[in-house]
Amino acid sequence: MFNIELSDSDFEKISRFVYDYCGIYLHEGKRELIKTRLGKRLRAGNFKSFAEYYRYVTSPQGADELIAMIDAISTNLTYFFREERHFQKLMTIVTSLYLNGGRSWGIKIWSAGCSTGEEAYTIAICLKECLGLKPVSIKILATDISTQALKTAVTGIYPMEKVQKVPHEILRRYFQYGQGSFEGYVRVKDEIKNLVEFRRFNLIDEPPSDFRFDIIFCRNVMIYFDRETQATLVSRLHRCLNKGGFLFVGHSESLSGLKHPFRYVEPGVYKKDR
Repeated sequence: MFNIELSDSDFEKISRFVYDYCGIYLHEGKRELIKTRLGKRLRAGNFKSFAEYYRYVTSPQGADELIAMIDAISTNLTYFFREERHFQKLMTIVTSLYLNGGRSWGIKIWSAGCSTGEEAYTIAICLKECLGLKPVSIKILATDISTQALKTAVTGIYPMEKVQKVPHEILRRYFQYGQGSFEGYVRVKDEIKNLVEFRRFNLIDEPPSDFRFDIIFCRNVMIYFDRETQATLVSRLHRCLNKGGFLFVGHSESLSGLKHPFRYVEPGVYKKDR
């Protein structure tokens, strides 16, 4: 039976390393989660201890396993139209700017911490519904640190439980039902998939110069960071937004208590005025 203990020293080293690498704060309450999830990685790689595993992932030879470790630690719980009110607000904003407001140029949106892609595809569906055949260029960048999550996102194939909150007409219009071995699954149609570019990106890294957006979704991500990392991330997101742009954070998240230049609009929604 596989049962390797996670010592205080090993937990401290691993949690500190993960924090430095990607900003995820693994407090004592996450100890059992780390033991369980990384225990599977130890078993798969025939490592005899967490200390041996730590030495390997922090060595040049362990670069691939490091990515697998972060994949194992990352929590990827999401579904289509999660926190639906945000998508209603998105459509209101887009209608105001690009239809009633008379804008005719493109719109760029960043789904930061996109997990397995449901959020990014939901954004694309909302834009298609809102803009229809209007001549507006739509570009959606979806990023995550988990390579495993991104692999799922790129396929665009999901079990039916992920689309339970999708209205029937939307489901019929933008998804294909699986048959045979894919029965019980749906696939996002190409007209939606083609609007989204998936890319691996670590949110604690400095964004590239081409990261300029009209709207950013960074929802249910900051809950994994401590206040210092949250403040740094919010500052970076502000720099990545064009003037007049909007930031969406999770309903359980808030910028309250953080020093930031955003203007509060409504729960989970902030605007860059300058």
